[in-house]
Amino acid sequence: MNDYQSDSGSQGAIPGGLSRLLELAYNLWWSWQPEARRLFEAIDPTLWRITHHNPVKLLHDVKPERLIALSRDPGFVRQYSAVLKAYDHYIVPKETWFANQYPTISTTRIAYFSAEFGLHISIPIYSGGLGILAGDHCKEASDLGIPLVGVGFMYPQGYFSQRITAEGWQDAIYQPFSRLDSPIQQALTPSGTPCQIRVEMGNRTVSALIWQVRVGRVSLYLLDTDVPDNAPGDRALSARLYGGDQELRLCQEILLGIGGVRALRALGLAPVVWHANEGHSAFLTLERLRELVQSGLSHAEAAEIVRHSSVFTTHTPVPAGHDVFPNHLMEQYFSGYWEQLGLTRDTFLRLGEHHDSHGNGFNMTALAIRMSAHLNGVSREHGRISRKMWQVLWPGVSEDLVPIRSVTNGIHPPTWIAPEMNQLYNKYLGPDWANRSDDTAVWQRVIDIPDHELWKVRQAQKRKLMSFIRERARAGWVQRDLEASQVLARGTLLDPEALTIGFARRFATYKRATLLFSDLERLRHLLQDRWRPVQIIFAGKAHPADEPGRHFIHQVYSLCKDPGLGGHIAFLEDYDMHAAKFLVQGVDVWLNTPRPPMEASGTSGQKAALNGAPHLSVLDGWWHEGFDGANGWAIQPSAGANDPRGQDARDAEELYRILEQEVIPLYYQRDMDGIPRGWIQIVKDSIRTVVPRFCARRMLKEYMDLFYAPAASKVPSVW
Repeated sequence: MNDYQSDSGSQGAIPGGLSRLLELAYNLWWSWQPEARRLFEAIDPTLWRITHHNPVKLLHDVKPERLIALSRDPGFVRQYSAVLKAYDHYIVPKETWFANQYPTISTTRIAYFSAEFGLHISIPIYSGGLGILAGDHCKEASDLGIPLVGVGFMYPQGYFSQRITAEGWQDAIYQPFSRLDSPIQQALTPSGTPCQIRVEMGNRTVSALIWQVRVGRVSLYLLDTDVPDNAPGDRALSARLYGGDQELRLCQEILLGIGGVRALRALGLAPVVWHANEGHSAFLTLERLRELVQSGLSHAEAAEIVRHSSVFTTHTPVPAGHDVFPNHLMEQYFSGYWEQLGLTRDTFLRLGEHHDSHGNGFNMTALAIRMSAHLNGVSREHGRISRKMWQVLWPGVSEDLVPIRSVTNGIHPPTWIAPEMNQLYNKYLGPDWANRSDDTAVWQRVIDIPDHELWKVRQAQKRKLMSFIRERARAGWVQRDLEASQVLARGTLLDPEALTIGFARRFATYKRATLLFSDLERLRHLLQDRWRPVQIIFAGKAHPADEPGRHFIHQVYSLCKDPGLGGHIAFLEDYDMHAAKFLVQGVDVWLNTPRPPMEASGTSGQKAALNGAPHLSVLDGWWHEGFDGANGWAIQPSAGANDPRGQDARDAEELYRILEQEVIPLYYQRDMDGIPRGWIQIVKDSIRTVVPRFCARRMLKEYMDLFYAPAASKVPSVW
């Protein structure tokens, strides 16, 4: 496989008998296949850990003599051959769900645009939930055989790494990552040359190189402006995720939308369905419109084709979360472009008009809604909120008839399942449970798992989490000369036997990370109960420009260092996909306290439930439809949404009550064998009811049935 070897420093170092190791390494299929991960780990377990489970970096750094020895090891060769056989069977299958379900549109290609993709820690081009969802979307599309192609950004500096100072303040550190040491390759045009496109931005032209990431059967293409053709400022255009001022953000979104369409054209790809994951990529509709108008169609004809083939998913339930660009910037960057659409300046600006903008801004969500016939929110409740929020775009239409539907977010179970839970599910649910993750009948078998086996696995996962936390603290002590109070704040004294609550998410103020601290004396009593101790692990980043969010982190970290609470509260620094897996797999309860209705969906609680950690949450987002009274705990909505302080007080009181009267007593109520039977029943109900309803397999099938297939069927064959 010379094309793989040419991209790696290991060229020529891999023995012929193991020649396809690089091919495996450059396809993220390995990231959700336990056998493939074990194969790479077997090459060098220490190096596998040091490289953060990145097989490309592993093969780059491993000593050649080690690979030669492995090529002569019959056991490793058998392991290698078995993984290759599974890989080949997966990549070129005899049949897939998509081919069986939609045989008449099997050649349809779906383009999926997103500003971020959370695929693996080795490709740090994500910041949080939106990106993780996009990554799971791609992986599940691959598993189902849906012919999807992703479009996003190559961020050479990615999202920031978080460092917490001794005083408890978040520092944002940007560290360029090496593409050569990651499962990323240059994308090639049909003629075999590196793919590069050009996009006009005001009075200049910006070039972008296209990179490719293989995600099973799906390809993800990433735009990168760090090329010699560009001026220094433009080379940094795609450097960071969610950085810079409004003008930089506008340029990025022009590049993603317009440049993304041009990249697919240059690659020889002709999608029939175009899906914009949030408004960042809405300009893709304008570029497609321009293409059609320039081909000879009228604006009205072109707009109809674009609308019927476009899907738009909104994730933001508050007006402030939607991108709005000043009209003067739009004029600066689109003057001359609107004529190519067959529009005047005023008709062009009206595409992004919204009453909240008061005529002074171009709303990207309004543009996406106007140019897409297939619209959805990301939970049932968010769909309702979105219909209310955007009703103004359908004058005279009642709120319940606004054509915004909902597809509730879900997770990709093979990515997030703990190895121990995977083995348990293989034993009691069947070895094909992941391929049937949306089948409720499969999950009824969870009831048959013996309580003692499930409890043993759950305890093992928690011990693994504690080891991970202590190892991170130890590394910080060695590498950064941390103070003793900082080491304490990082969880070195956590008890693997205590009830452990996890709270990990972006530190936006509406997520109310500090709600539990509203009564410190009451909290101290809970945490330090000699017979029923409780501990809490926090993790998450605040956007560098979000000062209130940074203050929340400071407040939490200060309490982690408090001698009166220290040892019972910890803050896990630099939350990423790697740390997230340990948390969702190892805590006993997953806590979520957003101010409703601001949580569009959320998925972290779904990952925790998959691994046996029940959810304790405000009744918002996905939990609004997921809670059934027996599969976790819910903070019921209270009156007075216009009084945030009063609402916080009521929700905090209810949270304390649930912990004191329900969660803690149930966890510590043990039988003669030391097993909390009542607690295990909650765990089983959580797994049984949450996983099939909130998995990505169900989500992708809904997108296919509700949007992708109808969109494909309405587009004229000539286009």
